[in-house]
Amino acid sequence: MRRISALIDAEGVQELVQLLDAWTGRWHQECPNMPAKPDGLLELLQALHVCNFSLWHEEDEARRPDVADAVIVAHKRAIDHWNQRRNDTIEQLDGHLLAALQRLGVRPHSGATQNSETPGSILDRLSIASLKIYHMAEQARREDAGPGHRAACEGRRAVLQEQRDDLIVSLERLLKEILAGEKRLKLYRQFKMYNDPALNPALYGAGKGSTKDPQSE
Repeated sequence: MRRISALIDAEGVQELVQLLDAWTGRWHQECPNMPAKPDGLLELLQALHVCNFSLWHEEDEARRPDVADAVIVAHKRAIDHWNQRRNDTIEQLDGHLLAALQRLGVRPHSGATQNSETPGSILDRLSIASLKIYHMAEQARREDAGPGHRAACEGRRAVLQEQRDDLIVSLERLLKEILAGEKRLKLYRQFKMYNDPALNPALYGAGKGSTKDPQSE
């Protein structure tokens, strides 16, 4: 991983995807490992994948019809927590890449264009794709399901794999263009409002919020 220790280049994208798949498989056997204070590229990617891994399984549990409402509420609150952290980590990833570009002296050309998605948001999609492929493959191997179910899930797994391959190519191209100065990397803030008691009217309107300055979330 020496090549992508500070900055992803196009050749490193496949290595990152392999890491995502390795974490996905490992964490289904043991608890996910969230870095204490992620700040490097790989630690930030790992933190992002922990968020998506946790979100995936919280979403599953939140749809159970056989548990008390209080249990569902707890899962919904956990989903809010992980989704906020996920968005924060995407911003941190893009900020890390932008700082690395500045340290390397990479500057966009005067005619450089803006991409609709940042590398961080594409890495987020690749993280989710790893989870989708893993779980669809799991369904395709289910011994308690019929052959029709297994065949349908194997077909879907193949589609997901193809879609991820397309996404990998898109990220590789974007990184090449950024490093060549043809694309401009800009840090976009999400400013999520629903988790901030100073910005969500359902919270401050009920007297549960505060009048402090809103946080940049």
